[in-house]
Amino acid sequence: MNNSTFLNISTLYSYNIPYVALDLTGLSYVIFNAVALFLSTCFYIRLIKLITKLLERNSSKAVLPPGPVPWPFFGNLPELFRNKPRFRWITGILNDVNTDIACVRVRNTHIIPVKCPDIACEFLVKQDTKFAFRPTTMATEHMSHDFLSVVLEPGGDHWKKMRRVVASEVLSQPKLRWLRGKRDEEADNLIHYIYNQCGSTMLNSDGGGAIVNLRHATRAYCGNVMRKIIFNRRYFGEGRKDGAPTIEEEEHVEALFTGLSLVYAFCVSDYMPSLRWLDLDGHEKIMKTVTQIVNKYHDPIIYDRIQKWRGGDVKVSSKEPEDLLDVLILLKDNKGKPLLSTEEIRAQTAELFHAAVDNPSNAVEWVIAEMINQPEILRKAVEEIDIVVGKDRLVQESDFPKLNYVKACAREGFRLHPIAPFNLPHVSNVDTTVAGYFIPKGSHVLLSRTELGRNPRVWDEPLEYKPERHLKLNSDGSFLDVELHEPELRFISLVLDVVGAWL
Repeated sequence: MNNSTFLNISTLYSYNIPYVALDLTGLSYVIFNAVALFLSTCFYIRLIKLITKLLERNSSKAVLPPGPVPWPFFGNLPELFRNKPRFRWITGILNDVNTDIACVRVRNTHIIPVKCPDIACEFLVKQDTKFAFRPTTMATEHMSHDFLSVVLEPGGDHWKKMRRVVASEVLSQPKLRWLRGKRDEEADNLIHYIYNQCGSTMLNSDGGGAIVNLRHATRAYCGNVMRKIIFNRRYFGEGRKDGAPTIEEEEHVEALFTGLSLVYAFCVSDYMPSLRWLDLDGHEKIMKTVTQIVNKYHDPIIYDRIQKWRGGDVKVSSKEPEDLLDVLILLKDNKGKPLLSTEEIRAQTAELFHAAVDNPSNAVEWVIAEMINQPEILRKAVEEIDIVVGKDRLVQESDFPKLNYVKACAREGFRLHPIAPFNLPHVSNVDTTVAGYFIPKGSHVLLSRTELGRNPRVWDEPLEYKPERHLKLNSDGSFLDVELHEPELRFISLVLDVVGAWL
């Protein structure tokens, strides 16, 4: 045997597997040791960083919020998949553990439900920059046309661009005043529609009074308002003289509501993207269908209008914009070129529809139901309208500041009967601490609309519908102005969050 050094693995002989002899003499030996030393150093540096991070986390005494014990690898995904409706299981954790904030780990994502207004404000007011964006989900991808609109986009330069557009060109006070005539027109049509409904049902009844499907009427009205201010039309096809929606408008509104019901429905593929092709929940099939329905009605109008404005049609280019679609098409960048692409216009118009149809219609339906069950509340509301407006004209938007009892009824409807169990989630962009708990980067923060509005620590008799709880008196005995939104997050109205101010 020569002076060479061999690396022998004796166990290989028992399997008759040949081994490789490495000659590590001379320069090769030096290189081998250098590489080994380098790799060992990298390993120990990484190990030290990991230990330091763990020690820092432990020294801060910040732990995750309480919640169910997660399984290895899957977290609480098995429980989430097994318990339906899933939002009720998550809400139940808050009550079962008797906590204002909880943590449900699903794979690598921490879901943080919250029911305390103070903690909610800490998330979205005190630390708002850390929770400014939305998580990406399968449903929001479809609804936002691959994240091209403002509300559902996860952040970045494009989000800033779309946010500026919506804030200055859609939600500004001048634009709201500019669109007032269209809102008034649809309010008149709603009265016309209900009057015709009452007449037709009374003719077919035995004198027992008229019947109006309130849900059908409120959803139709919200859809009409949005079509009028965005597309300057009430109907997609031939209309009806009685003001009622046709099958096209009904299909359009139904698709909007169906999509909204799945916008954050704890879809399994959102936590295990590799399983998305299986569509285990069936959600993606539904989202594709409703998106196709919405596009079926929107796209012909959008494409035709873009062609007319940008294609050199003299008759059109010499006109003033008539609706929000015109406004979006005519926006220019600093080089005089169109600011928004066709896809961005499609995405933003769809989002405006989604953002404005559900909350107002749901609130009206519940408030009227509560008034029917409590006639005294209905009497007070009618009395206030008679005093402020009189009986010789219809209510105008300019009357709203003086209708404080009516606004208190609406606030109580938002509080007690929210349209959805949670608000749209916010995602943390850094590790942080909230209410003494550690909130990891990437956590999905959910404010529980039902638990915030019915929290017994905040509201007396939280399950009772009492508009008076929102009324406060001035020193002269008059009511303070009642605002529909709730800045302290004791409940979530979303009246001014996106475009609900139009309604």
